[in-house]
Amino acid sequence: MFDVERLTLKIDDMRNVAYLFLFILLIACHSESPLILFPESHFRMDIDGKPVTLYTLSNRNGLTMQATNWGARVVSLWIPDRQGNWDDIVLGYETIDRYLGSHVVWGATVGRFGNRIANGCFSLNGETYQLSTSDNGQCLHGGDKGFDRVVWDVDSVATDCIFFSYYSKNGEEGFPGNLYIKMIYRLTSTDEFRIDYTAVTDKSTPVNLTHHSLFNLKGEGNGSVESHRLCIAAGYYTPVDSVWIPTGELAPVAGTPFDFRSPVAVGEQLKHSDAQLEQCRGFDHNFVLDRKTSDELEWVASLYEPSNGRYMEIWTTEPGIQFYSGNLLDGSIKGKSGKEYGRYGALALETQHFPDSPNQSAFPSTILNPGEFYHQVCIYRFGVK
Repeated sequence: MFDVERLTLKIDDMRNVAYLFLFILLIACHSESPLILFPESHFRMDIDGKPVTLYTLSNRNGLTMQATNWGARVVSLWIPDRQGNWDDIVLGYETIDRYLGSHVVWGATVGRFGNRIANGCFSLNGETYQLSTSDNGQCLHGGDKGFDRVVWDVDSVATDCIFFSYYSKNGEEGFPGNLYIKMIYRLTSTDEFRIDYTAVTDKSTPVNLTHHSLFNLKGEGNGSVESHRLCIAAGYYTPVDSVWIPTGELAPVAGTPFDFRSPVAVGEQLKHSDAQLEQCRGFDHNFVLDRKTSDELEWVASLYEPSNGRYMEIWTTEPGIQFYSGNLLDGSIKGKSGKEYGRYGALALETQHFPDSPNQSAFPSTILNPGEFYHQVCIYRFGVK
């Protein structure tokens, strides 16, 4: 039996609940853009014999998130602009039925292996493992039923944080070993959405967990993110082949549209003629972060919308970040507020290890062994400029 008791929570439930409703009420009264929160009933049902519902978190500054334990998905995330107007800045749906009826991974925790594994196959310790495949014959985001489509247990919840856990059984989607994950979503007093992941296993297995919110700092459904100014601390990226598997090359960003080392509008970089951009219809690439340490928490990226001043920083312990520019959004989907999600209508910045790492020995290892403790942190820090 492996040790899973590594995290504790101390809460005063009555006081925390009072804080939550007080701040939501204050925001609704004083903002020109009051928060539109969904009732729990829109998400309450049993899936695979386990209860699903919706949880509302808020910090003492009013930053407010709604999340469901189906896929540990962030359904909404409300932040202010420089004028004090609040918007929900993540794509999503207003009911659990709409999530169940689609294949989107918006807002979800992705695993057991985020991103792609070539041909859904890898070898480890003399054994070959075949995973479930979909995406052009590849294993994407953990398979047909990855962690984004399972019911996570909610171990405890407070005003500003929720503790999730999930037990992934040996053989699930083809992966070896029983894997036990604990994860915390927390809204900090410094306006951060902080995610802490921990995991242990009883058999060597690849683990690459990440978060898949699609952000639009103008507000979900409020046009494209082409005006967003993006900065990524990465001098290299990993080019991909025709099915979006890394070629193994670490390509320099200098002199290419992939150079985000200084803030630049996303739309300006999308205008460039580039074989990689044409192949992916935009950005959908892993960037090799210029880390100062091997696994300490570091700033790695920022995003800024000049029209309203909203600003987001990304901090992580991971070696890579996947930048996806919303290439496959085409206006055919209307989101939770009834607005169309058009091309480049949001972007993802997913902190991670590199795609296809189990098959690429030159990439940082994603193998978790028995007796080892997996821990990573991702922070999205919000403010205005």
